Amino acid sequence: MPHYVTVATCSLNQWALDFEGNRDRILESIKIAKERGARLRVGPELEIPGYGCLDHFLENDVYLHSWEMYSQILANEETYGILLDIGMPIIHKNKRYNCRVLSYDGKVLLIRPKLFLANDGNYREMRYFTPWLKPRYVENFQLPRIVQNISHQDPSEHGIVQFGDMVIATKDTVIGAETCEELFTPHAPHIDMCLDGVEIITNSSGSHHELRKLDTRMQLITEATRKCGGLYLYSNQKGCDGDRLYYDGCSLIVLNGQVLAQGKQFSLDDVEVITATVDLEDVRSYRSIISHGLQSRVSPTYERVHTSLELSPDTLNFNPNVCPTQPHEIHYHKPEEEIAYGPACWLWDYVRRCHAVGFFLPLSGGIDSCATAVIVHSMCRLVVSNCAHGNKQVIKDAREVAGYPENSDWIPQTPQELASRVFHTCYMGTKNSSTETRKRSKILAEKIGSYHIDLNMDTIVNAIVNMFEVTTGKRPIYKVFGGSNVENLALQNIQARMRMVLAYLFAQLLPWVRSGVRSGGNSGGLLVLGSANVDEQLRGYLTKYDCSSADINPIGSISKVDLIRFIKWARINFELPVLQEFVDATPTAELEPITDTHVQSDEADMGFTYEELGILGRLRKIDKCGPYSMFMKLLHLWHGKKTPEETAQKVESFFWYYAVNRHKQTVSTPSYHAEQYSPDDHRFDLRPFLINPAFPWARHKISNVLEKINTYKKNNNCSEVDPSEVD
Repeated sequence: MPHYVTVATCSLNQWALDFEGNRDRILESIKIAKERGARLRVGPELEIPGYGCLDHFLENDVYLHSWEMYSQILANEETYGILLDIGMPIIHKNKRYNCRVLSYDGKVLLIRPKLFLANDGNYREMRYFTPWLKPRYVENFQLPRIVQNISHQDPSEHGIVQFGDMVIATKDTVIGAETCEELFTPHAPHIDMCLDGVEIITNSSGSHHELRKLDTRMQLITEATRKCGGLYLYSNQKGCDGDRLYYDGCSLIVLNGQVLAQGKQFSLDDVEVITATVDLEDVRSYRSIISHGLQSRVSPTYERVHTSLELSPDTLNFNPNVCPTQPHEIHYHKPEEEIAYGPACWLWDYVRRCHAVGFFLPLSGGIDSCATAVIVHSMCRLVVSNCAHGNKQVIKDAREVAGYPENSDWIPQTPQELASRVFHTCYMGTKNSSTETRKRSKILAEKIGSYHIDLNMDTIVNAIVNMFEVTTGKRPIYKVFGGSNVENLALQNIQARMRMVLAYLFAQLLPWVRSGVRSGGNSGGLLVLGSANVDEQLRGYLTKYDCSSADINPIGSISKVDLIRFIKWARINFELPVLQEFVDATPTAELEPITDTHVQSDEADMGFTYEELGILGRLRKIDKCGPYSMFMKLLHLWHGKKTPEETAQKVESFFWYYAVNRHKQTVSTPSYHAEQYSPDDHRFDLRPFLINPAFPWARHKISNVLEKINTYKKNNNCSEVDPSEVD
């Protein structure tokens, strides 16, 4: 006899400290799950206050308000008839814990704290919470009075529930919970749970998007039940909940290692619920392996909280209309698609939640600002698509951002129509600018529909230089005309910093200039967008407080190589032929005069190709290399491509410029996080900003290696040597 159970997991676009909004999205997900016949609903990690509260988790108010929202969910009879697994922070014995709270029909059944906390990379959970660190250990917990007054707890229990690492036993199955990071640990809790007969395992997560990261997460989730068998429900936060991270949803339901349902990775839906119907007999037959049975006899056991609940109450009454969900392949986006959709969704969350009226972008005609503009275009495409499909929340937000009154019936029909109201671009030219970049900027703005301005700022730059000359009696000139390096750099920085000043001036006043277009909605300003890529930031190839200084930067942790791939993809998929001109153009800052013999080039100025910078950046941050260990790795990686001396020069130069420009990263614009080697200072890179840029001891060791290589070549009369042959 089949043992059918319908389960639901969800991705919610929660917002840090938006307690009422988060509550409503939780209630909506429960309603949808019930409508689809689910008997178990799983939500994301810390879904009541929002995962990204960060240091707000140190405030007692967050715990009070979380219980207030939870009690309202518990008291709402529309949430009855389904087992709820909800995430919230809880104080127990004066210690803060990241918890799962399981309830049914208004009664709290158990509270399960997180055993192992995420505390590296972007995560600092041990700053706020205490890990439980006691597998299978359980204590008593007294529910707050606000919950006791509305819950259906037995009066004789005095509001006491069990708190700790345990599982829940219904009449027909056993359910256990693990939380996010625990899935990634070497001995994950689900292993012992499966061996102890737990058939359904939930995992609630706050996992962020990084390029090419999803497959790692999906492999871990599917492997969780591939060996042990079982039903695994993964729930993830989605959207920008108030920080640099974008949580990319992709909730999953997996049975015995096979995917039954997968949520979207990039979506503007605030609430997404996926469901699947499974036959629990498939779990039991899958586990009928002798070696599993032998291991189960020596594995630890979990305390069970027994309930009268049944997840499959119609077991004895066969229903031909109930069919088990069939497996399917996991869907992955290409990295180019991830760049198109991840930052676009992040931008939409940001602009609608901060009540800005759109974006302002200095559009230089180069590929970085081009990529930023195309990401905004992608955002407009997503918004228009969602409006066309009747997404009420997106329609409401679009009207507010675009400046229409609340009672308007306006709905954008094309991305260009939306962009004409919310996206503003500006070409800030000087006598050093080329006609090609000016032309490319204008054509791109026309194609994507932005409100575009074209200006020259030579008068402003000349006024500043004249003022300096009057004050000091000396006038700086460019290097190409005989000036020194310091003069040349100062003249470039004047232009770069003036672009930042103009960007904020126009961002504040353009909505006022266009006030006749905006008939209602909010009265905020424009968000200034930055467009410095990750490699240039690592190298320090930007002016401090220039137009890289902005409100937010969609491409701040994306490499130039990936941005070029994205533009090539967008040229075809967004039908923007003009993008090929950006790909073909030589990257240049256009801050120096163009002569018959000189055209400024970014890669020439930096002394690195963008591909080299990507390799060096990953070795420095992800592989945790200092100068010496990086040199030794690159000797092998670049063998046959560069001489040992060239490799040494690249490494020494990279660390020199990284160190002397480290101070720039302390004030870098908050960026969409897409790579682990992002230089975003106080979140992802905690190295100091005053260090000896020469790294003298490391250089000494590198010189010794070079000397050994040259001695080996001389003694063996060879022009090239495999580094592995040198001791």
